[in-house]
Amino acid sequence: MKYNFVVFLFLLHTVTGFSQKENSLLRQGNRKFEKGDYKEAEKDYRKALELNKGSVKGQFNLGTAVYKNHNFDESVKIYSNLAEKNNDKKIQSKVMHNLGNSLLQSKEYEKSITAYKKALMNDPKDKDTKYNLEYAKMMLKKQQEQQNKKNQDKKDDKKDQKDKKDQNKDQNKDNNQQKPPQDQKKISKEDADRMLEALKNDEKKTMEKVKKEQVKAQPMGVEKDW
Repeated sequence: MKYNFVVFLFLLHTVTGFSQKENSLLRQGNRKFEKGDYKEAEKDYRKALELNKGSVKGQFNLGTAVYKNHNFDESVKIYSNLAEKNNDKKIQSKVMHNLGNSLLQSKEYEKSITAYKKALMNDPKDKDTKYNLEYAKMMLKKQQEQQNKKNQDKKDDKKDQKDKKDQNKDQNKDNNQQKPPQDQKKISKEDADRMLEALKNDEKKTMEKVKKEQVKAQPMGVEKDW
């Protein structure tokens, strides 16, 4: 993916409306930026903005340095604020391009697409913006496919849980059907006494039978000779 970051480099002559110290800080920040020392460049740009908060070049360069330092949330804020305050088409195109890049890095693909489209409205021939726009569209599609798959997986999990729950219900129902029906009739006291007496009689008969069998099994005693 291509990035079209622009740092405004100042001419040697003094720009109207900027103090000498502000210009010095911005130039110093630019030199550090060109060397890849983005953190130190960011410090210089912030110092310059303390002298002139409305500096378009200072804000733009700060946003670019912040981006290079991987602070994408802040670069989004800086470029968004700058886009609202500037009407110059050339600058607006560059601001929206870099805003699109910041949003892209934050995986805000839909918003990055909108930013790239606005950049192209101001500069339709910008090839880098066109490329990044197509890349953002591709990433959005991939993101949506992943989200759809995730949602489908959740639905499948819920369906599996429901099927398992229904299966358990069916098994419980089958188990209940297999159980012998319980006698719900209440037994009267008379019936209970009668049944108890019958059991006692059966038990008595059984014991008597056991005793008879035991007698039969006993050995015969031998009489002594006297």
